[in-house]
Amino acid sequence: MGIVEEAQNVKIIGDGQQTVVLGHGFGTDQSVWKHLIPHLVEDYKVVLYDNMGAGTTNPDYFDFERYRSLEGFAYDLLAMFEELRIDSCVFVGHSVSAMIGAIASITRPALFHKIIMLSSSPRYLNDEDYFGGFEEEDLEQLFEAMQSNYKAWCSGFAPLAVGGDMDSVAVQEFSRTLFNMRPDIALSVAQTIFQADMRSILPLVTVPCHIIQSMKDMAVPVVVSEYIHRNLGGLSIVEVMQSDGHLPQLSSPDVVIPVLKY
Repeated sequence: MGIVEEAQNVKIIGDGQQTVVLGHGFGTDQSVWKHLIPHLVEDYKVVLYDNMGAGTTNPDYFDFERYRSLEGFAYDLLAMFEELRIDSCVFVGHSVSAMIGAIASITRPALFHKIIMLSSSPRYLNDEDYFGGFEEEDLEQLFEAMQSNYKAWCSGFAPLAVGGDMDSVAVQEFSRTLFNMRPDIALSVAQTIFQADMRSILPLVTVPCHIIQSMKDMAVPVVVSEYIHRNLGGLSIVEVMQSDGHLPQLSSPDVVIPVLKY
């Protein structure tokens, strides 16, 4: 097993002709895809991995400087492709991983047959003529809460992000993976994500993109998916699903599966 494979807990299942790579979002790990995998392994070779900083990765490998920008994660993704000798794939990027995939695709477009962007945003902060959903003070409060009592913050954030029932299995599952992260690493990754502005790279993305989004998502307003669609450099389609929350693959897998397999 290669260095990247080991560090990122790479797992490969299924032996279809086409490769699907599943990239998870903040606060989760590859287990977030568990409901979808049985529906993909029959037709695809499925590659699962964990982003550095996820609770399942070795915190000693986390380089605070490298991951101060999303490029650090994009380099990891390309290094993994190289190690696994992936020459073409459908990349499914949830939340921040969609932007990580987009950055990687600018450098190596041939590696990406298609990018499926699930609950993705190029910028979370509102700006002149742009609605990302958050004001500066919202983010300051979020970072402060994470710093002062990480466990309490996780308990409050998980139901908000997942949406729907406070006691749902999906909320419990997200709370678990969120709480698995080392608090200082979680704060650093959250700051990288929430302070990023990837709007300028969208026109440079030339691979086909399928943008999918929940109708109601506390992290990403629906208008953001339209913004991505308008600004991407290649072909793209947008689909707004009848689902609630930022992690529909966990809370509404039955809605996501047919859209993903499209």
